[in-house]
Amino acid sequence: MKKLVLSLVAIATISLSSYGQAPEGFKYQAVVRDAGNTILNNQAVGMQIEILQGGISGTPVYTESFTPTTNTYGLVNLEIGTGTTSDDFTIIDWANDTYFIRTSIDVTGGSSYSVMGTSQLMSVPYALYAKTSGNGAGATGPQGPAGNDGAVGATGAQGATGPQGPAGNDGAVGATGPQGPQGPAGADGIDGAIGATGPQGPAGANGLDGAVGATGPQGPAGADGQGGVTTAGTNVTITGTGTVGDPYVVNAASGTCGLSIGDTYQGGIIFYLDASGCHGLISAPSNPISPKQWYNGSYVDTYAYGNGIGAGDGNSQGIRRWQGECSSCYASEFCLDLFFGGYDDWYLPSKYELNLMYENIGQGNALGLGNVGGFAESTYYWSSTEIDNVFAWVQNFVNGGQYASGKYGTYYVRAVRAF
Repeated sequence: MKKLVLSLVAIATISLSSYGQAPEGFKYQAVVRDAGNTILNNQAVGMQIEILQGGISGTPVYTESFTPTTNTYGLVNLEIGTGTTSDDFTIIDWANDTYFIRTSIDVTGGSSYSVMGTSQLMSVPYALYAKTSGNGAGATGPQGPAGNDGAVGATGAQGATGPQGPAGNDGAVGATGPQGPQGPAGADGIDGAIGATGPQGPAGANGLDGAVGATGPQGPAGADGQGGVTTAGTNVTITGTGTVGDPYVVNAASGTCGLSIGDTYQGGIIFYLDASGCHGLISAPSNPISPKQWYNGSYVDTYAYGNGIGAGDGNSQGIRRWQGECSSCYASEFCLDLFFGGYDDWYLPSKYELNLMYENIGQGNALGLGNVGGFAESTYYWSSTEIDNVFAWVQNFVNGGQYASGKYGTYYVRAVRAF
């Protein structure tokens, strides 16, 4: 297994307790690791679970504690709603708002808890309020609208002294048609290229000193010439199409380490430098022999939503955890298995990192370097950032657009590593 850049204390999954009659609770699993990412197996720990209403910093509506013991793999199994608490789990109105679960832990088994993460309950535990549907007696719904009047029957022949005939019955109301499918997401716009920096102007000439008389005073000094424009050491700012909210910042000049975008370095090509000019990201110099699928044939949510610098490493490790190891059979596993240039810490880039490669060493670069990364410009590349259990983000290396694609699709892969 490759090292984790993100230091995770636990990874949690939530599932319903049953699909029949609803118990007052739902199951929760977590893998417990210490700050060094080492699994704590066969160890008693203290855990506190809080259900928050309305947002990630919302009001706690239910709090309970547990003292489980991890198994050989560091796994604990809890049932939310059955721990030690003074709150009433049955009064939570799951259908009335959004809810989040906040997990805290004391690895010594006590109650000095440290928050390890908060995540949204992506769907309401429907088994907890199924009591008001199916066999349960729900509240009486409002009266529906009156049906349309049916056609009036034909008037019968008037009898000599017979009474008027009754009105016809109302016709049946037609069924409501099905809802149409949701349309695809619109493509991201393409950023315009940044103009090149102008050359430095020449230095102005110094004025001449006045002549010294036989016994007279020294003449005044001449005026200094106009200074030229200085460009060395400036940063080029490129506004990309990522979603993390900050612009892409590239150190275009060599820093104290003598590195620049486009340099061949440590087994690949530099496509990002931080402000120090000594650290950044490297792209592998070529694509694998054949395109890869994003997944290993199983449609599951791998929680690989990370985006931004370094997020691709955590995404790749999370995908492996849910899709399994299978000798480079899918995109992120190929990158994690790669040993190239003497390095084995390669990973599949996040959506943000993938766009940095396109902007800086691909066809769309604004530094005038050309396609130094050798990308296949007529196709798409996978990112490690997923959208849901079916779709993930890809990037077109012709126009730079980023799109949603089914995980079964086969696209090119370009591994990256940090230095």
